[in-house]
Amino acid sequence: MKTIENKSFKYLTITSVIFVSVLLISNIAAQKLISVGPFVFTAGIFLFPVSYIFGDILTEVYGYKNTKKIIWLGFFVSLFMALFFYLVIEMPSAPGWENQEAFEIILGQVPRIVLASLLAYLTGEFVNSYIMSALKTKMKGKKLWFRTIGSTIGGQFFDTVIFALVAFYGIIPNSILFTTIWSGYLFKVFYEVLATPITILIVTFFKRKEGQEIYDKNIDYNPFKL
Repeated sequence: MKTIENKSFKYLTITSVIFVSVLLISNIAAQKLISVGPFVFTAGIFLFPVSYIFGDILTEVYGYKNTKKIIWLGFFVSLFMALFFYLVIEMPSAPGWENQEAFEIILGQVPRIVLASLLAYLTGEFVNSYIMSALKTKMKGKKLWFRTIGSTIGGQFFDTVIFALVAFYGIIPNSILFTTIWSGYLFKVFYEVLATPITILIVTFFKRKEGQEIYDKNIDYNPFKL
């Protein structure tokens, strides 16, 4: 088994960029609740599960330690985005520019939503990455499909519940809140199941190009220790 910490990877940068980009776009879209039949979702739900797919790819191909750094990068970029939007909104509008109210509605993230998003993201992604990494070592790299789905079941549970409770508890009726949680969670897990063949193809491609198999043996899973 190999544990590789300092190596120049071919596709780590581009995978990290996609991961962070998906995170930022879905966070902006998540401010809107949409209704699809009996289900209630945040609009970001159609893109956000992709971040878990790439989280699986990062952990499986590049290991927990590299993925941990990228998760934190996503956190600080998201925080910077929220702070910068706040600063821009507070700046005085130019004469003749009449879109301040619309700008605030779209980009004026409520601090509670920002807090919910960041807490849910950190918890969910680290749970997802930990399960993915630990199962790979335990199962000796076999049954990738089981590990990607299993890590999503764990990670998305914490992500969905934390975000919904912190963002919307006491603001929307509990019945709608509960519907938002269970419908969002089931959708994300189902999304991951459908995307599993694509995830496996990408993982196989990256492993072949990177030229090694990484196992996180005897590493520190503490997310706060970089």
